[in-house]
Amino acid sequence: MSPSSGPVAAMERHQVPVYLGALAAGALVGRLAPGAGPGLEHAINPVLAALLYVTFLQVPAAELLRSLRAGRFLAAALVVNFAVVPLVVAAMFPFLPEDRAVRLGVLLVLLAPCVDYVIVFSGLAGGSAERLLAATPLLLLAQMVLLPGLLFLFMGPDLGGVVEAGPFVEAFTVLIVIPLTLAWLTQAWAARRRAGQRVAGAMGTAMVPLMAATLLTVVASQVPKLGDSLGDVARVVPFYVLFLVVMAFAGLGVSRLFRLGTADGRAVVFTGATRNSLVVLPLALALPDALAIAAVVVVTQTLVEVVGMVIYVRAVPRLLPVASPGRNGQPG
Repeated sequence: MSPSSGPVAAMERHQVPVYLGALAAGALVGRLAPGAGPGLEHAINPVLAALLYVTFLQVPAAELLRSLRAGRFLAAALVVNFAVVPLVVAAMFPFLPEDRAVRLGVLLVLLAPCVDYVIVFSGLAGGSAERLLAATPLLLLAQMVLLPGLLFLFMGPDLGGVVEAGPFVEAFTVLIVIPLTLAWLTQAWAARRRAGQRVAGAMGTAMVPLMAATLLTVVASQVPKLGDSLGDVARVVPFYVLFLVVMAFAGLGVSRLFRLGTADGRAVVFTGATRNSLVVLPLALALPDALAIAAVVVVTQTLVEVVGMVIYVRAVPRLLPVASPGRNGQPG
């Protein structure tokens, strides 16, 4: 069986249906086997760390370091995520449901930019995956520093202190530092040994299965918690949809403001729209029992977003088409 005709290759050609299927399977598992939820929660970080390791493995360390010098792109990514997004959330905040836990869940997820599958979806739409990979540690570090202050501004000191630095530091270490270090070590091994090349090649085929496993695990672990809160959670869905619509045009505006080329501009649109639901979920899970519904609100954003990404993959290339030869691909 040739590499281009195997099951993994088929999954790569049909990534979006695979991810939607994983979400549906997770919901089914959560309904049929609710007792598995606590165990699945413990599996979230290991599966996500493996996914990010494989993600980092796709781009050589030299490319990551070179991309970090793309100052204009990094500035655009920071502006869209930490200036534009808070303003959009502030405009929606007065209209959110009054429940404190629901509001906190919405804030946690919408104020934190994605650092994982944004790379996959942006790449499918012709965005610069290398730039986003390079920006990943910076985006996660920035949200670690800024999120507590933003929560304080939105909800006051009583809830601003609920989110502590410890879980974010742990997330940064487990989900960024360790996978990135292992990826670079694997690349160095592959450059010197044939066995390393085989391992790197084998791990490179695991991206789509690991993404599917992550989505399934997250959804299956949280569905049992819905209980009687389904109505409260459903009320935030329109806000998540509105966020995706607004950020498509906001990201386009920022990309034009910074005069980015087509691939970089599309990547900025995606980083502004996709949120860090998988990485902030451990923070939501650590909240007091009175705020437990916040975790389900976070996962609901994932469900909306993945469907939204199906539309983004087709819409963003039309929103930001390939520019004329004199303007496309400007250096960052």
